[in-house]
Amino acid sequence: MTFSRRRFGCALCAMGWLALAGETSAQNLQGAEPGRYLAPGYQPAEGDEKGLWALMDRHERELKGSRFVVRDPAANAYLREVLCRLAERYCADVRVYVVRTPLFNASMAPNGMMEVWTGLLLRCRDEAQLATIIGHELGHYLRRHTLERWRDVRAKADFGIFLGMGLALAGAGWAGSLAQFALLASAFAFSRDQEREADEIGLNLMADAGYAPAATAEVWEQLLAEYQGSSAARDQSFLFATHPLPEERLDTLRKSAVARGGDGERGRARYRERLAALRPTLVADEIGLRQYGRSLIVFEKLLADAPDDGGLWFAKGEVLRLRGDAGDVELALAAYAQAVATGGAPPETWRSIGLVELKAGARDRAEKAFDAYLEAKPGAADREMLKALLSQ
Repeated sequence: MTFSRRRFGCALCAMGWLALAGETSAQNLQGAEPGRYLAPGYQPAEGDEKGLWALMDRHERELKGSRFVVRDPAANAYLREVLCRLAERYCADVRVYVVRTPLFNASMAPNGMMEVWTGLLLRCRDEAQLATIIGHELGHYLRRHTLERWRDVRAKADFGIFLGMGLALAGAGWAGSLAQFALLASAFAFSRDQEREADEIGLNLMADAGYAPAATAEVWEQLLAEYQGSSAARDQSFLFATHPLPEERLDTLRKSAVARGGDGERGRARYRERLAALRPTLVADEIGLRQYGRSLIVFEKLLADAPDDGGLWFAKGEVLRLRGDAGDVELALAAYAQAVATGGAPPETWRSIGLVELKAGARDRAEKAFDAYLEAKPGAADREMLKALLSQ
């Protein structure tokens, strides 16, 4: 599938979740200050807030019919379970939509619409990390931060320009709109105090639900390593325009997790099991981005947790084969061999081995690999193409 033709949702509410972690003590969702948190079942009665909700309601109706919303029942049920574990009293007020976009992002609209992008699901290594992100987004929602930003931007600029841009972006292919998206998200970026507050709430929610607080800093470490290793300036500018991430924040996040205390639950095996059916799509979409340095970091971190995952070894081999730098052919073949050794290699592993061998002039080995592929996948649509390649 061509990613440049894809649509993604809610440019208006795609705010960054990573920011400074709070250093204050844990608070329950009632808070000492009356009205501090959104009440369960809340609906705005009138005014600008009602207008903002109406806009988000309209977008949500469009999003529901989008072909880029992932319909996988198991994945959707799982994310909802995590959400409800974090904030049971608000479970009925929030709808979670998994959107097929291979970038790291999550967002929360003031009407209770949450979007989680599939690139985020690939990068999370366990349930605790997912809970960290969902908890942060819930923090913005509970404290009505989007309404605050809505009023602030409207007071300072011609809000109609931003609104028009947001609606246009909601129907644009993401690959061609990153610059516009970054501009819009920057205009609506939460303040530092709002980010600090959302991090504090999110950390408390996930820790109180029994998850490991250390997961918060781990997500940060992984993203920072990924984007530092990326050669794609476009992708780096997108992340840092919408999620400002100075390196010193990592230390703050670690200290906040330590202060919260407790080992907590990781849920790594459950995370992999519940998203297993979706995993091949997540992997294929990441490879399809052709951002090889970044993707190698992603797959190597995932392999550190699951060294017996043949699909991940195949994915690493594909990235190396497609990149084609000096020494990549040998590394790709080694990754394919490891995939086969696990016993869980997808049939396409043999096809890729054949392509590498054929390019190297080893026709006999290529033919043998293609035969293994077609035996494992007798209905392969590329059967005739492979025969044509061998006959050239």
